[in-house]
Amino acid sequence: MNLDPFKIKSQLKTSSGEYTYWSLEKLEAAGKKVKHLPFSIRILLENALRNFDNFAITPEHLETILNWSPSPSDKDIPYKPARVLMQDFTGVPAVVDIASLRSEAKRKGKDPSKINPLIPVDLVIDHSVQVDFFGTIYSYQKNVEVEYERNKERYQFLKWAQKSFNNFSVVPPGMGICHQVNLEYLAQGVITRDGNAFPDTLVGTDSHTPMVNGIGVVGWGVGGIEAEAALLGQPIYFIMPEVVGLKLTGKLPAGTTATDMVLTITELLRKHGVVGKFVEVFGPGLDHLSVPDRATISNMSPEFGCTVTYFPIDDRTLDYMGKTNRSEEQIKLVEDYCKANLLWRKDEDLIQYSSLVELDLGTVEATVSGPKRPQDKIL
Repeated sequence: MNLDPFKIKSQLKTSSGEYTYWSLEKLEAAGKKVKHLPFSIRILLENALRNFDNFAITPEHLETILNWSPSPSDKDIPYKPARVLMQDFTGVPAVVDIASLRSEAKRKGKDPSKINPLIPVDLVIDHSVQVDFFGTIYSYQKNVEVEYERNKERYQFLKWAQKSFNNFSVVPPGMGICHQVNLEYLAQGVITRDGNAFPDTLVGTDSHTPMVNGIGVVGWGVGGIEAEAALLGQPIYFIMPEVVGLKLTGKLPAGTTATDMVLTITELLRKHGVVGKFVEVFGPGLDHLSVPDRATISNMSPEFGCTVTYFPIDDRTLDYMGKTNRSEEQIKLVEDYCKANLLWRKDEDLIQYSSLVELDLGTVEATVSGPKRPQDKIL
C-alpha cells in the first residue's frame, strides 16, 4: 500500500532513472534516531517503513525497530524480503504447491494464470550432477546430459513452471552452488521495482544463504514453509535481534589465507555466543578485505549460529560488483542509493552494538581444522 506515516518518501535521481525511496536521512532529521542503529537494523527499518500497511505491519512494529537498543525488546518485528532463493530439494515442492493451487483454481472455474509468486523466486539446481565421466574434456558436458536423462520428468516440470509462472526463474544444473550463484550473479545490492528503489533482501532455503551478507545484502536461511509464505507476500515475523559488533583491525599477514581468518573468527564468535543474533562487521580492517574474503566469513554464519554476518556496502563492494559483470548503471545506483539513505559504510563510531568482539587480523596464524568441528582449530 506504500503508506508513509513519517512523511519520508523522497525522490532519487540516478543515471538509470528517478526512483521513490523511503529516506532514513529524513527520518533522522525529523528527530528519530537512526545513525546509532547498526546497518542491518536500518535495512529492517526501511523494510518495515516501505511495506507499512497498518495491518500486517503496524505502528507498533515500526516503533519497536525505531527503539532498538543494545538490549532490544523481545517483541516480534516483520520482514518482507525482496526475493526468495531456493535450491531444488525445497524448491521443487514449493513449485508443486503453486501448480496445485492453479489446478484447484481451474476446477473452480477461475483463471489459473493469476496464481503466481508475488515476489521474484530464483530456483538454483545445485548438488545434483553426479560424476559418471571424468578425466576428459567432455566430462562436464556428458555428466550434465546424464543428469537431464535421469531426472527428465523433474526438468520438464520446472521448464513448464518457468514458462508459466511470473516472477519465477530456474538456474539449470551444472551452473554452480546455490549461495555462490546468488553472490556472483543474482544479488543486486539495491533493487528497483514499480518505480521504487530499496535494499536487496532475501530469504533462502539454503543454510548458507548468509554468504550474500558479504556483498551488503541482508538474507538468511529458512525452511520451505517460511519461504513459501514469503513468496506469497506474507511477512516473516521474528524477535528483535541483538547485534554483535565484530571489529576488525590490521591486515592478514603474508602466508595466511581467508580460511585461516574465518576459522579464527569462528572460534572467537562461538566463545562469545552469537546464536540467534545478528553479527555486523566494522572497523579499519574492512579496508583490506575483498568481498570474496568477506563472503567467506559470512558463509560460516551457520557454524557460529548467528542469523546474519553483515558487511555494509562500501568501495570494496562496488569493486566486486564491477568484477562480476554487474552493469555500470547498477553499480552507480547502489552507490547513489546507499550514500543518500544512510546505508554506506561510514560514521561507524556512532553505531551502538549489543556487545563487541575485536580481532587484529595481523595476529591470524596458519590453521587446520574440521571439517566436522570447525571450532576445534589447530595452529
